[in-house]
Amino acid sequence: MLFWAGLILIALGLCALAIDRALAHFIYDHVNARAHKFLDGITHYAKAGHWLAAAILALIVAAVFKRFHVKEAEGALMINYSLAFIASLTLGSAVLHVIKLVLGRRRPRDDMEMGLYGFVPFAFNLEYNSFPSGHALTICCVAVIFTCVWPMLWPVWFAIAFVLAVTRALLTAHFLSDVLIGAGIGLIAAREVLLLGFAGFAPLWF
Repeated sequence: MLFWAGLILIALGLCALAIDRALAHFIYDHVNARAHKFLDGITHYAKAGHWLAAAILALIVAAVFKRFHVKEAEGALMINYSLAFIASLTLGSAVLHVIKLVLGRRRPRDDMEMGLYGFVPFAFNLEYNSFPSGHALTICCVAVIFTCVWPMLWPVWFAIAFVLAVTRALLTAHFLSDVLIGAGIGLIAAREVLLLGFAGFAPLWF
């Protein structure tokens, strides 16, 4: 199911290319300073560095559990889910950064502030890094892993992922298509890592 959800998001992202620029200008003109401040305050919860630090901390805690022979079952699960997240993020980010480097899309702010818009293929310039969104990819990987740990709360995890991913477009840090395609890559990467490398740790509906 997640594979098809990821493909649908990618397809929607490709369709959104047709409205990206107009939508970004509309958002830029209509999101007021108060809303912008709120969105900017929560968007960083989707940042990869924070979740990588959390995964590493979980590995350290699990190692302590193992060393002192306490909560060994919980520690083993922490190790597997932390490694699954790190592997998912690594795989998804590898794909994402290849696309970023090859297609080289300018961010919406370049259009708003300098009138520069579009893709610059094969420029291999790290400044042209809008497409796809790394934040959207990261938070979707997080939602997938959290769904494995607490499967009954899956609507909550994906709702939070949706909100945090959309903040990237509402802040005009990314175009809508960047967000949709980044999210799609994240879902597929996390699903494939779990099913191929961590069999038995994911719900059957994945």
